[in-house]
Amino acid sequence: MIVYNQAFDYYHAIYRMIRLLTHVKRDSFVELDRLRIWDFYLLFPEQVHTIALKEGDKEIKELRARFVKQRNNPYNQVFDNKKVFEKLRPYQLTALQCLASYGIINKDLLKENRVSIISREVLKDYEGRFEELNYTEQNIITIMVYHFSSISMFGTDGLKSRTKLMVSKYDYQ
Repeated sequence: MIVYNQAFDYYHAIYRMIRLLTHVKRDSFVELDRLRIWDFYLLFPEQVHTIALKEGDKEIKELRARFVKQRNNPYNQVFDNKKVFEKLRPYQLTALQCLASYGIINKDLLKENRVSIISREVLKDYEGRFEELNYTEQNIITIMVYHFSSISMFGTDGLKSRTKLMVSKYDYQ
């Protein structure tokens, strides 16, 4: 029996990275780890409910409760977020290296674990070839890119600590 999982498909990883990068409005760069975290939640949207939020994050809490339903999809279950996140790493990095080879992102900054868009025109051209995002994908991208882009990656209130996808206790704040 052949079982397909989009999480471990290089072409789908490229698709997801294009979708995420199209919505990034920063002119400088996005941290590689931040982009990888966003990608994880785009793949497994129901896992967004596992992100620890503070009292000041009332808006995000309302958005995820309203727009991202908690479903028990037996075909898309994640039993250990951290392990799955690490298994995704080679697929995510290969996807970004592919985008760098096409001149969409800066390959020199990618070596420094930063993702910077060089050509928004080429990126938009590729994205224009895709179907519209479904409701859940739109909401996850909005929550991740617009609300979690300003949160620091480090510290007890950082994105790494809140998601528990990466070790954060040794990070410099």
